[in-house]
Amino acid sequence: MSVARILAIASAALVACVSPVSEPNRTAGLTIGSPTASPAPAAPASGSAAVAPSATAAAKVTMKEFPVPAGSGPHDVAPAADGGVWFTAQRSGQLGWLDPKTGQTKMIPLGPGSAPHGVIADNFGVAWITDGGQNAIVSVDPRANDKVTVYKLPGANVNLNTAAFDHDGVLWFTGQSGHVGRLVRSDQPPVPQVIAAPGGAGPYGITAQPGGSVYYASLAGSHIARVSLKPGTGAAFGAEPIDPPTKSQGARRVWSDSNGAIWVSEWNAGQVARYEPATGQWKEWKLPGTRPQAYAVFVDDRDIVWLSEWSASAIVRFDPATERFESFPHAANGGVRQIHGRPGEVWGALSGLDKLILLTTR
Repeated sequence: MSVARILAIASAALVACVSPVSEPNRTAGLTIGSPTASPAPAAPASGSAAVAPSATAAAKVTMKEFPVPAGSGPHDVAPAADGGVWFTAQRSGQLGWLDPKTGQTKMIPLGPGSAPHGVIADNFGVAWITDGGQNAIVSVDPRANDKVTVYKLPGANVNLNTAAFDHDGVLWFTGQSGHVGRLVRSDQPPVPQVIAAPGGAGPYGITAQPGGSVYYASLAGSHIARVSLKPGTGAAFGAEPIDPPTKSQGARRVWSDSNGAIWVSEWNAGQVARYEPATGQWKEWKLPGTRPQAYAVFVDDRDIVWLSEWSASAIVRFDPATERFESFPHAANGGVRQIHGRPGEVWGALSGLDKLILLTTR
């Protein structure tokens, strides 16, 4: 048999083994990538917990890239109430908005010296930004012609990182220099409150459970921490560090699933971890590949876990029911620093390429 014939047969067999992807939306963006499945390697466990079966193991995934203004440096993303997507333009000091249907963007200046990091949206569609350049929490209200309001933090710059709302609508935020704070929007006027975080520098990602408890990750401190009000004070609050099983793992970001379990991306260890607050039990899984680096973590509406893996330039899907990973490579040097989404969509920012990335999951 000729060499050409052997190569043709091998190529056909390889194509037949690749998971199918759905037909791309051709109105905007560029469809890229193909999934690579791999089983999760054996992982050290600190206790165990039951996980509900998943219906998404065979879900099709399409990846698309959306260019945003050159030099904007998109960092974090958040779904907007109107179907668009908010993104922080860290290098240009703006909040961006992308229309996925057309690929068009709108850029909103946030103020002198702005360098926004995180963005989330509240129930009214208002975007809330952690702005390290201004050392302020900034809101942008699309109901009022994109009105920008700046809430300056007291004291020195805390290197603001990310924020999350608890069940009472209080905005909690982290500062990498070693701080955690909150903004009670019902206060008149709302004034950010900041305290020193136990363990010093490192507070990074932050999340709230469905019941309202708030947890953050400390990258430099290699722990997570639970934020709580101090009994009888009405206003004072603190934080209690909780150590994962792996030392110096570099807990970077956190996200709660629908049952209140806290998922952690462990940057130094290249692992994803799950902490069960009800039992205090931990379990960790190593991401596939050589020397993986787990940066961002996001849990979707079906409790599937998504991570950004920097060494392989990929978005990785982890199914807790099967304990299997599936990798979706994207453009090299993309640098996805945060992941967010809504039902059927997983969004990230390719911060190194001035693009947003969308994974359509159903």
